[in-house]
Amino acid sequence: MFSGSLVAIVTPMRADGALDLDAWAHLLELHATHGTSGIVVGGTTGESATLSDAELHALTVRACELSRGRMAVIAGAGTSSTAGTVARVSWLRELPIDALLLVTPAYNRPAQEGLFRHFSAAAHAAAGKPLLLYNVPSRTAVDMQPATVARLSHIGGIVGVKEAVPDAARVRELLRVCAPGFTVLSGDDATAREAIAAGARGVISVTANVAPRQMSEMVAAALAGEQQRAQTLDEPLAALHRDLFLEANPIPVKWLMAQLALIPAGVRLPLTPLAEEYRASVLAAARGAGILG
Repeated sequence: MFSGSLVAIVTPMRADGALDLDAWAHLLELHATHGTSGIVVGGTTGESATLSDAELHALTVRACELSRGRMAVIAGAGTSSTAGTVARVSWLRELPIDALLLVTPAYNRPAQEGLFRHFSAAAHAAAGKPLLLYNVPSRTAVDMQPATVARLSHIGGIVGVKEAVPDAARVRELLRVCAPGFTVLSGDDATAREAIAAGARGVISVTANVAPRQMSEMVAAALAGEQQRAQTLDEPLAALHRDLFLEANPIPVKWLMAQLALIPAGVRLPLTPLAEEYRASVLAAARGAGILG
């Protein structure tokens, strides 16, 4: 279930910041018909920090309805508070989602033991609903070490990790120390192909928002061991992997999606629209990937 090209999907918003559920339905259908194997609702790319519980609920319910078993639906449930995370997990687990994704607590910078206790509490609250850990030190200022992930991999319900440290050696170490069958997914588009070669089962991708078919085909080739084909498919996407992070994600990808008429241009403060100085680079990357004429 948790393999292939999964998308860290954006949350469509109108100019005033309100959710655009019509655009949301369109995006879900786009991914279902272009090879995406799963979606993460309300993750970092979905502006999780600015979504209310009611909005996350509405997005998740609609995603479950429209995916109709065609894609895995994974709901972002992590907060910087263990109590808040447990509360969110407790109501999300009642929805027909396939898994929960929990990011390491941002800003608090807990020790490794604090991370272990945080995720242990969330797993208990999930009551058997599969749980994927998410380690992204560049956003949270804390790096969950493989030894901590290994401890957590033996807790019932914790089935995998989205690892955004861009190092194939980290993937190999996780697979070496974690419980048998534990899933590692890349959280870094630029190094996803190398991560898969090291044993990751796929990627939770930002690039897939604008190039779902291309990412699906590249990941499928990498998983099949067709390294030359995977490289050939990945090379046109390299500039996108880079330039979609010229400003904080999801600023560039949402701006590009608006240029592609996939979503309105809305983004919520404190994020702002893509700066003029970066727009030509993002458009050039899109042309190079063949997604913009």
